[in-house]
Amino acid sequence: MKPQGLTQFAWLSIAAALLTIGLKSYAYHITGSVGLLSDAAESLVNLVAAVVALLMLTVAARPADAGHPFGHGKAEYFASGFEGALILLAAGGIAWAAWERWLYPQPLEAIDIGMALSAVAAMVNLVVALVLLRAGRKHGSITLEADGRHLISDVWTTGAILIALAGISLTGHLWLDPSIALLAALQIIWSGARLIIRSIAGLLDAALPDREQQLIMATLRRYRDRGIQFHDLRTRASGTHRFVTVHVLVPGDWTVQQGHDLSEEIEHEIARVIRSAVIVTHLEPLDDAASFAHDTLDGEPLY
Repeated sequence: MKPQGLTQFAWLSIAAALLTIGLKSYAYHITGSVGLLSDAAESLVNLVAAVVALLMLTVAARPADAGHPFGHGKAEYFASGFEGALILLAAGGIAWAAWERWLYPQPLEAIDIGMALSAVAAMVNLVVALVLLRAGRKHGSITLEADGRHLISDVWTTGAILIALAGISLTGHLWLDPSIALLAALQIIWSGARLIIRSIAGLLDAALPDREQQLIMATLRRYRDRGIQFHDLRTRASGTHRFVTVHVLVPGDWTVQQGHDLSEEIEHEIARVIRSAVIVTHLEPLDDAASFAHDTLDGEPLY
């Protein structure tokens, strides 16, 4: 699916955020729970993140042009990085509110109704998160995967808060409310940090994941049995697109047509196992010693 087709999932995330904001805000209003207040605040962050995701997916969908010959796919990394930063911000807000309530505990009201509303909101987020994660992995969209992980962190937060509210209802221990909120904040910090690290790696042209590189190497190994050699394999991702370049060493007495046909075959085989891949092969003769010289970047030889 092209990036423009992925915006439907961003709209789904926006709708879920609006619904859960209403449910959680009302739950906080009737209970006075700082945990539920924090949960509602995180849903507001979800809404902002979903809107940013929609904008970045729209940018990423733009076709390649003279100024951006490799497309606009890296816009997705800005979205996921921004979302990771918002997650950290939400976690900080949750921790602050929890600390305040720890110092100044307050009795809670209508806990059963508040729990029911929060449970419904959690189910909405869980269903939407699973849809986004599946779409993100299927289509290689880090933006959708980031949005899905954000919603999963929201589900964890809500679950922890529900446990705290249940404990308060059974024992009357008000300290459970801020304690669980603090633990949830730590989990959310970990989720946000992972997104930021992954976004930075994408912007720095990190190589494709090991699983995808192994698929490429397995494809190339089949041609080694035919006497073909390879070196200087380079890979990178740009949003939903993958880019692969490799030098192909063939017998020096081959015709241009033979070399071209082999390159086309290799590119087709790699594209078959790596989705949305742009593959570039560079032909070199096996009987020329210069063909075995490696390209370097800042003095570091490539594989």
